[in-house]
Amino acid sequence: MPLSAVELHQRGVDAANARRFAQARRALTAASARTEDADLRARIDGTTAYVLAQTGQPTDAESLSRDALRRPGLNAETIALLQGQLGTLLMHGGRLDEAHALLTAAIDGLDDGSIESANCLMGRSIVAMQRHRLDDCTADLQRAIAAYDAHGADEPLAEARHNLGYAALLGGDLVTALALMTQSRPILAATSDLAAAISDLDRAEVLRDAGLTTEAEELLGAVAVQFGVQRMRQARGEAEFHLARSLLRHDVVAAERAAARASRRFAALGSEGWAARAEAVRLEARQRATPKNPPSAADFSRTVEALGRGGYRTEAAALALTARLSDGGRMPRLTADAPTPLRLRAHEVRAARAFAAGRDAEARRAASDGLDLLTTWQQSFGALDLQASVAMHGTELVFTGLAAAARSRVPEVLFEWSERARHLSQQVAPVRPPHDADLSSDLAELRMLRADLAGSDWTTDARVRELRDRVRDRQWSMTGAGRSRERLGLAETQSQLHEDTAVLAYVYTRTALLCVVVTRSTASIVELSWPRIQSALDGLRADLDVSALTRGGPMAQVVARSLDERLRVLDEALLSPAVAAAGGATRFAVTAPGILAGIPWAMLPGFVGTPFTLATSVSRWLGDTAPTRATRTAGFAAGPRVARADEEVRRAAAAWNGAAVLHGDEARVSAVTGLAERVDVLHIAAHGRHAVDNPLFSGFELVDGTLFGYDVDLISRAPDTVVLSACELGRSSVRWGEEALGMTRVWLHAGTRCVIAAPVVVADDVACELLGAVHEELAAGVLPAEALASAAVSTGLTAPFQCHGSGL
Repeated sequence: MPLSAVELHQRGVDAANARRFAQARRALTAASARTEDADLRARIDGTTAYVLAQTGQPTDAESLSRDALRRPGLNAETIALLQGQLGTLLMHGGRLDEAHALLTAAIDGLDDGSIESANCLMGRSIVAMQRHRLDDCTADLQRAIAAYDAHGADEPLAEARHNLGYAALLGGDLVTALALMTQSRPILAATSDLAAAISDLDRAEVLRDAGLTTEAEELLGAVAVQFGVQRMRQARGEAEFHLARSLLRHDVVAAERAAARASRRFAALGSEGWAARAEAVRLEARQRATPKNPPSAADFSRTVEALGRGGYRTEAAALALTARLSDGGRMPRLTADAPTPLRLRAHEVRAARAFAAGRDAEARRAASDGLDLLTTWQQSFGALDLQASVAMHGTELVFTGLAAAARSRVPEVLFEWSERARHLSQQVAPVRPPHDADLSSDLAELRMLRADLAGSDWTTDARVRELRDRVRDRQWSMTGAGRSRERLGLAETQSQLHEDTAVLAYVYTRTALLCVVVTRSTASIVELSWPRIQSALDGLRADLDVSALTRGGPMAQVVARSLDERLRVLDEALLSPAVAAAGGATRFAVTAPGILAGIPWAMLPGFVGTPFTLATSVSRWLGDTAPTRATRTAGFAAGPRVARADEEVRRAAAAWNGAAVLHGDEARVSAVTGLAERVDVLHIAAHGRHAVDNPLFSGFELVDGTLFGYDVDLISRAPDTVVLSACELGRSSVRWGEEALGMTRVWLHAGTRCVIAAPVVVADDVACELLGAVHEELAAGVLPAEALASAAVSTGLTAPFQCHGSGL
């Protein structure tokens, strides 16, 4: 017996909800041919309109919906359903005011608590979301969730909870946003690959706003391709739009191209609101790429008006702010509930305009106010990668403040801004996360997969990506915010310095490099030759790596000469002028911007045999208290396949009484993390790898796999001093201008005072002999920086090992 029109319509609805649009269209066409009932045919047309809209025919969809609504004799429920479908269609097209009116009429005309009413509440919540009326959005979503839950409708329930996560994202609560989206994704993914892609589109926005742009852009690229295959042109345009917004932070040329492509796609679809949103990103990218030749005032005004007509008032305000950079017009007034990124943008524009006009004090005030706002937001996060990544939102504020401070030529002012830049991701001292069995299990599986996929790019494996996402998401939700660290001024710093100690605070402004040299009695600014330093940095890492691996023969001499010349230039241009300004200081605390990450300071002639520490900030260095325990204990671990690892740890351990040594099968991840919690000094000799995309997945290889940065972050009590004799683990990834994050930072974040590590490869024999001498000093109670300097003198070895944190 052939299916009835009612059955065919339901089949079409089910297929459309599962994003099987070709199947849905066939069922709906058959259903329409088998009925003369006006209400049923109108409902069939409404579902068909949804399919047309999803497959890139929004104009036809709207026409069909309006024709259906105009038919005489329809009952009240059918009219309400059609209003809801048309409202949803207009919402996706960016016509928010019309959409809100139609969806409200539909909700009023449907039974409260019904699935149909819940569907319309979902649509209206998105309208409120796009208008940034988050209280209204959340209220509608909660009503929809209650209805779906009462009817046992798991899939729309998951979608509603996912959207609740998106509302949290717009409110700045990234942790809640990702938790809700992650919770909902398995149910949505089980529906169809397209449902999973739609979920991933929103998850990518969370990652982007968290500053994890590499992951966000990979995800957006994948979903754009999937939408393209399914001929979902609107959805593909949305993915391209969000990709452009992400690129805006670090590649304005690519952002402009992506935004222009999305704008053209939306215009062809008749999605005027979305076209305006994409055009706004394009104009923003153009402004940043060519600030001296910005878009015309007419272009800005036209797009701001189009955004306003579409109901995108937050984005209209953001673009109006950008326009004020070039036209000098009156700043738009923001509402009290404006999202944090928009308020930060307002501070950026005020600071930039004041700086361009030469009003440096005003520029610093505006930048300072913005960074204070960002700090308040950051204090809600405890996870290291999230704290560091959201610093993205302060990049322009930091650089404008630094440039204005540098132009003042006042040491007190420039020192304050140096500390602001260093302190941006250091001010939150997080609460240690509790033990989590699921997190430990995921990390253990990642270890096995990394071993199984050795020799290939393990990050491309689907299971690896899933586990990495879960580890990061769980860590974000587990880690709570802690107290805020204080930032010291110049006078307070000087009062705490010893007579023989100086601070060298390097400041990079994008156009210049300076150093604030601070002693107990003096403070001065030293201007450095950035072009000369930059030239010496080009190729430095390659020379260092080759030098460590080439220990003899004519090639070694060539490399040594090249490396010595680079180090000599860096010493003359970067270090010597600052040391000279420090007078008779014999010990140094150095703070350096991300642009100087990777410099082997210990190998510069002026620092050979000199105690120094690379402090995350002067405030933290002086604020760290010395360990209170009189008895000092040490533990050692040797990883596999390191030629002299066993010799290195045994020789170093001989300097200590009762030192614990793990090697061979004993050097397992659980044993090493357990050892770390029991000792004051931990030394690990193992192969290491630095993960550029997410440094918390950096780690060192033990007998049962990689000990990741995430494992370190779970240690309840970290050692006072950690020695990492592992290739690359002293490296950092420069994330957002001033910010750098690496394995050394992971240990410091976990509570370690000082990490001894190298930013480049170190020859095994050099590490073995030098670090053995370091431990003789450490065991005698010598501070790490002094121990390292003394060992370099006694052994005659020059190596890139250096102290990070509070080594003095």
